[in-house]
Amino acid sequence: MAFIVTDNCIGCKNMDCVEVCPVDCFYQGLNLLVIHPGECGLCQPECRSNAIFSEDNLPKDKNRFTKINADLAKIWPVITEKEILI
Repeated sequence: MAFIVTDNCIGCKNMDCVEVCPVDCFYQGLNLLVIHPGECGLCQPECRSNAIFSEDNLPKDKNRFTKINADLAKIWPVITEKEILI
């Protein structure tokens, strides 16, 4: 089952989700993380902004984020560790 990061992640820099990801499937843009579709799901309970949904539970108004995640994961750099923000 794929997981999708939605707009609730915009501006969130908590990144606990990145810390628990054993398969390095998060990609970082300027103000948003996206996830390459995967089957892990460890990240979802760690997301404090309620931005990560399984494809089966994705609200209909967030459907566009499936394509956004897939497209941006191809061009953004992978992020494997939580960044320390000053």
